[in-house]
Amino acid sequence: MPFYEENPNRISQADIVVGIPSYHEAEAIGFTTEQVAKGLTKYFGDLSSVIINCDNQSHDGTKEAFFSADCRVPRIYLSTEGGVRGKGRNVRNLLEKARELGARVVAEVEADIRNLSPRWIQNLVQPILNGAGYVSPIYVRHKYEATLTTSIIYPLTRCLYGRRVRQPSSGDFGLRGDLVDSYLQTDVWTESVEQFGIDVWMTTIALNARVPICQSVMGSPKLHRVKDPYAQLSVVFRQIVSTIFDLMQIYEPFWRRVKWSKPTILFGVDNVEVETPIPVEVNVNRLHERFLEGFDQYSKTWEAVYGSAVSNKLQEIRSLGLQHFSLPSQTWARILFDTARAYKNVGAQERTGLLDALLPLYLGKVLTFVKKTERMSIQQTEEYVENECMIFEENKPYLATM
Repeated sequence: MPFYEENPNRISQADIVVGIPSYHEAEAIGFTTEQVAKGLTKYFGDLSSVIINCDNQSHDGTKEAFFSADCRVPRIYLSTEGGVRGKGRNVRNLLEKARELGARVVAEVEADIRNLSPRWIQNLVQPILNGAGYVSPIYVRHKYEATLTTSIIYPLTRCLYGRRVRQPSSGDFGLRGDLVDSYLQTDVWTESVEQFGIDVWMTTIALNARVPICQSVMGSPKLHRVKDPYAQLSVVFRQIVSTIFDLMQIYEPFWRRVKWSKPTILFGVDNVEVETPIPVEVNVNRLHERFLEGFDQYSKTWEAVYGSAVSNKLQEIRSLGLQHFSLPSQTWARILFDTARAYKNVGAQERTGLLDALLPLYLGKVLTFVKKTERMSIQQTEEYVENECMIFEENKPYLATM
């Protein structure tokens, strides 16, 4: 349970629980709380609801801003102990409190979404009331936004577990209350899950719980504070990919039986005016440099993990130069499969080195993606991504060697 709790209305039961994880979000959380409350009141006024701020002992006034928001829905504040941070810890506190309250529906939205609207709450909660077990939102994204999802998270998750969930690490979710125990009793709870791995962890456990999955179309980009995508790249990459590989080991009996993927039902498609995403600039020269730098530090690791065929292919790609650069999709799938196999068979320290060695190759894959799709529309790019995923599925029998 959380280190600290404030429950001024003494709420002991709620049909719907909406969590807002935070750390130093005093400027944003008031707006977020108000929009959540409007959504709960407008669409689910006949049900009992509570909004929970799951915090990391913020000392910027986050708690005060949360309770000061113009909101008639009851609120609870939870916090980890001082010095304990991570969105994963906040989500776990949310799930434990939701179980205590006997919630029928649990949803979460991030604290700093500038364009959050009441309809988003409807889109996360209504599918659960309609019979879904888990809701994964689909936000409008520029084709070069979330390249980690496009290149690794989506293809691997779809290939392994057989469901096409396009944004399995979106940061927000809705889930059925009786699914909470599946999360709190899982065998995978690591430092990575406590941090950036939490979002893909949530979706993967739902996929393996055999509950109906729904994708909810939000129709808008998800606007956050401006962040440098490369500021914490190595940490984010390591934590997310390690979470995927850790879950692969737990759910291996299931994914070995999965042959192909199936579409996932959509909610909110009708009467949605799709907005235009914010453009994302990509420095292709820097991506190419990072790929080339990998040879100086990781070429021996690559040869040991991927064998001579892939290593020779990487050397060939290296010689092409930026203009003709291309990392083939089949080679990329083989690299990820081989990395997953190696990860399974080495210790914790070696796993860190293995993931660090994968990072330059991922950046090479991003470079390839940018070059292949630079003249494509968003729709054409999505078709390209779907074809990439099919290559993963076609080559999945190679994973039988794990």
